[in-house]
Amino acid sequence: MIDSLLQRLPQIWREAIDELWRRRLRTLLTLLGLIFGVGAIVAMQAVGEGSRREALRLVESLGLHNLIAVATPQDDDTLKETRARSLGLSIADARAALAVVPGAEAFAAEKPVKTHSVFSDYASGEAQASGVSADWFALSSLQVARGRALTAQDEDALAPVAVLGHQAATALFPRVDPLGKHVKVNHVWLEVVGVLADRDLGKDSFEGVPLGLESNRVYLPLASARARFKFQEQEDEVDRFLLRLRDPQQLAAGASVLAAMLDQRHAGMRDYTLVVPQQLFRQHQQTQRIFQVVMGAIAGVSLLVGGIGIMNIMLANVLERRREIGLLRALGARRRDVVAQFLREASVICVVGALIGLLFGTVLAYLIATFAGWQVAWAPLPILLSAGFCALVGMAFGVYPARQAAQLDPITALRHE
Repeated sequence: MIDSLLQRLPQIWREAIDELWRRRLRTLLTLLGLIFGVGAIVAMQAVGEGSRREALRLVESLGLHNLIAVATPQDDDTLKETRARSLGLSIADARAALAVVPGAEAFAAEKPVKTHSVFSDYASGEAQASGVSADWFALSSLQVARGRALTAQDEDALAPVAVLGHQAATALFPRVDPLGKHVKVNHVWLEVVGVLADRDLGKDSFEGVPLGLESNRVYLPLASARARFKFQEQEDEVDRFLLRLRDPQQLAAGASVLAAMLDQRHAGMRDYTLVVPQQLFRQHQQTQRIFQVVMGAIAGVSLLVGGIGIMNIMLANVLERRREIGLLRALGARRRDVVAQFLREASVICVVGALIGLLFGTVLAYLIATFAGWQVAWAPLPILLSAGFCALVGMAFGVYPARQAAQLDPITALRHE
């Protein structure tokens, strides 16, 4: 098969390949630098692009348009001191944020319930219950697979209804449609009106922020949760709230306004943490860029070594083939013909090195993904650029030996033993 492909090439290219094949060990050693350089660039690009897409997917689960205020856990003594000045995170804070933060268009709040037992008529489970406001599912990018989401009417009526996460529904209602059935959370029976779609994020957290908790949750209206379950007197009214902004460009300014407002309402007590998912994504990208710069430097050194190798093998070939070069010049070959001949040999090394490097980089990327648990994704432009850069390096380092060969005096070259 390879022979048939070679026969289709023009004669001048077959001659270049034959010359390199005669010195195949030297050629192979020259190729290694190019293979490692291109392979490192391809693997770096694949892992970097996979990491970027995974980070974007995880941040989207938090909401790229959201600001998140989270109540800070405190021990009993610290909590008593804090409550002397601040009542903690509340629905009133969320409403005030909606009114004063520029571009804010909606909010949603959550209050987890201390869950001792969860069971149905069919099975028991380890799910945790949470009271949420009506917009929680929309702002958290949670999709309802069956039934419906909680509504403002459920909130106003203190309705004893619930939406189950995918894992909770599977555990509590094995092989049974949960819609219309009932679950008992602690001492309270709730009617199941919806089931969330499965959202496997593959990670439990991103930049320290918990993820994927919704799958094993029992959601009920926030007002209903506060009316039907007992909470400690000094607890925050809500454990966190989401504030969605229309324009993601306003998130930085909105975060500053929200922090100032909460500081004022909480009398300067920092009993909350402000999370900006977009900033988490940017921090992740900054870390990723550092990794790419380091890997790019390593790949660049490998390509440089490969280019020096090409120059070495070409100079060695010029010395070994001086009589051949003198004969070609004596028979009428022009200097540019000699330059072209040696550049073709350099081109063959570059093309072969780039192709093997692409294959090596692909294998390396999947090996890294397998052992490190990272994602792999491909973008064609960086791959083409790495192959093109490899060819450029090879040709650049091949020009000098080619010119040296062309400048040999024919008579002196013919006398060379």
